[in-house]
Amino acid sequence: MKRAIFPGSFDPITNGHHDIILRGIKLFDEVVVAIGINAEKKYMFSLEERKAFIEETFKDEPKVKVVTYKGLTIDFCKEIDAQFILRGLRNPADFEFEKAIAHTNRKLSKIETVFLLTAAKTSFISSSIVRDVLRNDGDYTVLVPNSVRVNK
Repeated sequence: MKRAIFPGSFDPITNGHHDIILRGIKLFDEVVVAIGINAEKKYMFSLEERKAFIEETFKDEPKVKVVTYKGLTIDFCKEIDAQFILRGLRNPADFEFEKAIAHTNRKLSKIETVFLLTAAKTSFISSSIVRDVLRNDGDYTVLVPNSVRVNK
């Protein structure tokens, strides 16, 4: 089985993430959306909310699993027998950042990183932008899957 993990904080999941996952399931037998737990980060949404948003978004897609993890992504890959890390690239800055992580991961393990370019229609979206729109009472719904609904 070709299993890939798509790691991130998903605070919240965006239409860009959604697009990468949908395209990833065409390449892999299973895509594990892995929500990293970082006690030092301040999240807008709880871990349970973030997980529920993703599970609801992909409830009809058996090739997508949603889990949480702590520690190094490559250690988690070994734990669940994932041979690939899936990442989306929006711009050159993403590429430079992700390239360094991918090289480090390959140095520490045999796990390959597969990059997909985001679709042009979602390349401007980031979770940070979504959170900023939310904080300022803007219409965030055009940036996220329908499962992400916030009680204002």
